[in-house]
Amino acid sequence: MLFIFDWDGTLIDSKAKITHSMQYAARDMGWEPLADHLIHNIIGLGLPEAILYLYPEVSDAERARLRDFYAANFIRLDEEKSSDFFPLVHETLGVLRSQGHILTIATGKSRKGLDRILGDLDMTDYFDATRCADETASKPHPLMLEELLAHFKVSADCAVMIGDTEYDMEMARRINMPRIAVSYGAHHIERLYQYKPELCLDRFDQLLGWHRIN
Repeated sequence: MLFIFDWDGTLIDSKAKITHSMQYAARDMGWEPLADHLIHNIIGLGLPEAILYLYPEVSDAERARLRDFYAANFIRLDEEKSSDFFPLVHETLGVLRSQGHILTIATGKSRKGLDRILGDLDMTDYFDATRCADETASKPHPLMLEELLAHFKVSADCAVMIGDTEYDMEMARRINMPRIAVSYGAHHIERLYQYKPELCLDRFDQLLGWHRIN
């Protein structure tokens, strides 16, 4: 089975860090920071798409400056305290690896950002493949899923997308890929039910009870 995991909000507890980084970036621009719940809505998108969603009225140059401020703030906060895996994530991934499943990532992070955090976690070679928003299409476009399927020569019904946002669920739905939602991430689980996930996880290790891998 090809497992495709979102990163932020699914494996890693980074919602507060993303939110604060965007709010600090707005202050650096001299703007009033947006409320937490508005920023939660964009978690999972590529950064350019996220900033356009939050600030559609500003110029391209202002969005570029905001993007630079966001990146600098995120790195600073990450250096102060690195993001942690959600409970039982590392253990569950280890079980899936031992069972011979293919483990991959499809994330709205940039390649530079994902590589940095994987290096910090000493997991550079842990996943079999990864796709980032700045090297393919941002969610909810399914291109990163299609690329992973093609890379491993796997059909969509032999893969699964696991994520915490509507963007994860929607991109999987567009290519009829099974999808599993987590209840502890950026988007409330009620928002994800409309995408008919096969399973809703309150704890990550509940993934091991999914009927398709037993």
